[in-house]
Amino acid sequence: MTFYRDRVYPHLVTMLGNPEPIRKIRERLVPLAEGNVLEIGVGPGANLVHYATTRVSKVYALEPNRGMIRHAERQCRQTSLDVEFLDLPAQRIPLADGTVDTVVSTFTLCTIRGVAEAIREMGRVLKPGGQLIFFELGLSPDPRVQRWQERTESFFKWAFEGCHVTRDIPSLIGKGGFTIERMETAYLSPFPKSGSYAFWGVARPEAVNERQDRSGNSARCACSGPLASGSSGRYP
Repeated sequence: MTFYRDRVYPHLVTMLGNPEPIRKIRERLVPLAEGNVLEIGVGPGANLVHYATTRVSKVYALEPNRGMIRHAERQCRQTSLDVEFLDLPAQRIPLADGTVDTVVSTFTLCTIRGVAEAIREMGRVLKPGGQLIFFELGLSPDPRVQRWQERTESFFKWAFEGCHVTRDIPSLIGKGGFTIERMETAYLSPFPKSGSYAFWGVARPEAVNERQDRSGNSARCACSGPLASGSSGRYP
């Protein structure tokens, strides 16, 4: 599996991971980042060209897969960003408390094994008032799609390095100490609905007293985006 992980998988993600519907969302979302940025699971670097160089001082690019870093380094050549690669998992972010202004996570929370710990780490390194920009795959609200997600999750975990398509992303973000400010959802064509229900938006870490007052409820966000009504995914 090491050969697949380091050689095949990075090429697979590079080929499949940035079709037009996904690229358009990246173009809207990633430029919201500002200051010192930590990108969790930078992968082949699809986000790097979308950062606003006038707003971003530095990008810490966390990525434990050396094959992915090789692809991302090529993307770095297309931008003037100051990028520092960190080859560690999200559960062990090698930065001090309150180091960054923005954390960016795209198509990463579905794959991290210790996802709850990783989200808490993101909150630890964010400055007060910082932001988490997320774009993630997860559990569909449609029971029919959920059944397909449960049936096919073993395939997604095998093919996409542990991707769990049944994770409730907003709930995980909320339980990790964040409040979602705004969020949009949609099935992303041209992929099957079972592997393409996505959440994207911005969340901010709660103050300590707010976190202590929580009763364990997940983050609440009633908003949905314009793409949600125009989803063209298909079963399964």
